[in-house]
Formats: sequence, structure tokens, C-alpha cells
Amino acid sequence: MSDTPKFEVIDRRKFKAEHEGDVEQQAAAATETAATPEVSSGGPRLVVNEAATERASEVASQAASEAAGETEQGLSEIPPAPTAAESHEQKAAYDGASQRLEDLIRAQNPAMGAQPPTTFESLVQQFYLSAMIQMGAGTEQGQRPRVDILGARTTIDLLGVIAEKTKGNLNETEDRMLQSVLFECRMAFMELTSMITLQGMQPPAPPPPGKR
Repeated sequence: MSDTPKFEVIDRRKFKAEHEGDVEQQAAAATETAATPEVSSGGPRLVVNEAATERASEVASQAASEAAGETEQGLSEIPPAPTAAESHEQKAAYDGASQRLEDLIRAQNPAMGAQPPTTFESLVQQFYLSAMIQMGAGTEQGQRPRVDILGARTTIDLLGVIAEKTKGNLNETEDRMLQSVLFECRMAFMELTSMITLQGMQPPAPPPPGKR
């Protein structure tokens, strides 16, 4: 009788490859082992699932590609810009048509002088007048002003876009004019919206005497 103790090893997973060449079963066992969290005396230890991490990366990459594709599709819907030669030819034709129109108008109205050239100041003044008219300016006395407060807000916002996009490209006179007009339009808008808000908060007028 031998004094050497005998040990019996029991594989609790009972995993056994029936064929040495069965690669799929071996891969499945490896995946199951990697997905099982290991527990040691020092506490639980996180086991990273590489397959899930790769899948998340693929999803993020696919989402980024789809977003880029939508951007490219939006740009593809914009027609290509005209060439320099096409723009020059069109500008010359436009100037000719404009001059013929002015000659026709002056022939019918000999006392009318030449129209002043369109400048940046003309653009700012046009937006200024539009905003003020939309806020009720210019209404004849005795008539109720017609206010387009949403249209006025859009016009003022467009002035803000012009100020932002032309920053650093204007001379001192142009910049001072634009900032002054934008300031005045915004002040008028705030005063008008305050009046509209106060009117909306007032209680309704009582009925005339003798009526219920």
C-alpha cells in the first residue's frame, strides 16, 4: 500500500472537445471563460469584454459615417457655383439691363436725376426701414398701427447676422452706422414687446352698464 495520497480532479464545466479539430467549440469555450468575472480573495475584478467593446466602436463609427453622409448629401443638393467668367458675363448683362431700365424711366420723367449707387449704407438703411415699419412706425395719424412683431424680430436678427459676418471688414463709418441701427432696432423691439406683454396681462374690460 502506497503512502502517496490520491487526488481526483473534477472539471465542473464538463467541457470536452469530442474532436481535436473542432475549432468552433474551442472558440465558444474561450468566449464563455472571458465573459465570466473572476473572483479572488482581494475582491471582484472587472473583466473587459473585448467583443462588446469592438461592437460599440463599430456602432459609433457607423453613426459618424451616417452623419458625414447626410452632410455630404446636403452639400450635393446645392448647385455648383458659377465660374468667374460666367459671373463676369452675368454682371455685365445685369448692369446693361439696369441701365436700360433707368434710361426708360428718366425718358418718361425728365426732371428725375440719376439714381444713387447702391452701397453698404443702403443695405443697412433698407433693413432699418423694414424693421421700423414692421413695428408700426410710419402709420398715419388716426389709424391703428399694424404690427408684425415676428417679422420685425427676423429683420433685426438678419441685421445681427450681417454685423457678425462683416466683423473686421467694415470701415469706421460703416461699422458705426450698423451698430447704431442695430442698437436702435433692438431697443424699439424691447419697448414694443413690453407694451404687448402688459396689454396681455391686463384684466378684460368690464361690460357696459345695463348689460350682463
